[in-house]
Amino acid sequence: MDIKNIKSWIFLVLLALIWGGSYILMKQGLKSFNFWQVSSIRMLSAFVFLLPFSIRNLRKLNKKNILPILIVAWIGNLIPSWLFPLGQTKVDSNIAGVLNSLVPVFVLIVGIAFFKKKTGISQVLGVILGLVGAAMLVTKDNLFIFGQMNYYALYIVLATVLYSVNINQINIFLKNLNGLEIASLAFLFIGPISGGILIFSDFSLAVSSNTLYFDLFCVVLLGLLGSAVAVSISNHIITNAGAMFASSVTYIIPVFAIFWGIIDGERLNFNQIIATVVVIGSVYLVNRNPRLR
Repeated sequence: MDIKNIKSWIFLVLLALIWGGSYILMKQGLKSFNFWQVSSIRMLSAFVFLLPFSIRNLRKLNKKNILPILIVAWIGNLIPSWLFPLGQTKVDSNIAGVLNSLVPVFVLIVGIAFFKKKTGISQVLGVILGLVGAAMLVTKDNLFIFGQMNYYALYIVLATVLYSVNINQINIFLKNLNGLEIASLAFLFIGPISGGILIFSDFSLAVSSNTLYFDLFCVVLLGLLGSAVAVSISNHIITNAGAMFASSVTYIIPVFAIFWGIIDGERLNFNQIIATVVVIGSVYLVNRNPRLR
């Protein structure tokens, strides 16, 4: 293995570590802030961090790409940033991490339904397995008793659907921009909105929290790492090692999410372990044939 491959693997593991740990940071932030505030602090932090790049890339904004960038901003970033902390008010961070790995499954579904993407038998099987795995995680203990569903997990599933729309949008309409350019321009539109939400937020409960400053640090760190730095790392991996290699991060994120969750005292029951294996298997099948990408 040469130096370039070693660096690619290091960046891949680092990316999975950041994204896998983002759910714990959200969980910690929710101890002092409500889900609106967690989202807004996260988005505003990323906006401030990316602002120099946003200003530099303004010249690349035009009539053809402004609508796709607005879709990426709202559908791919802002709304999911509301849904994830809302879901995590009742869902453990390790389960949130596993559910997030369903993104490639929904990318394929959205691609077939709206963008005429070609598919094969293994991809169809992967979609079916992914949906079964998601159903097992959404239901608390028994897949066949839907009265026991954890409906808050559906917010996270919806966020993964929106992520899939976002990815298809970038893949089809924004190929002439790199990941950092897209992110910096997108946050230029949603950063001020998040700042406005914070201005009108009630921080009375947050101020009375004993862990206020640590929780604030966690959410700011989430914005800097999970919503800004990770974009640059992901783009570096795609540029230097290819999209197929970069997509393998979806297998590693649940491992880190479960690892961080266990450290924080979370546990997986047998049903959730089986569901995790099913979901990871489904992602493998969806990504199996590179010609269908």
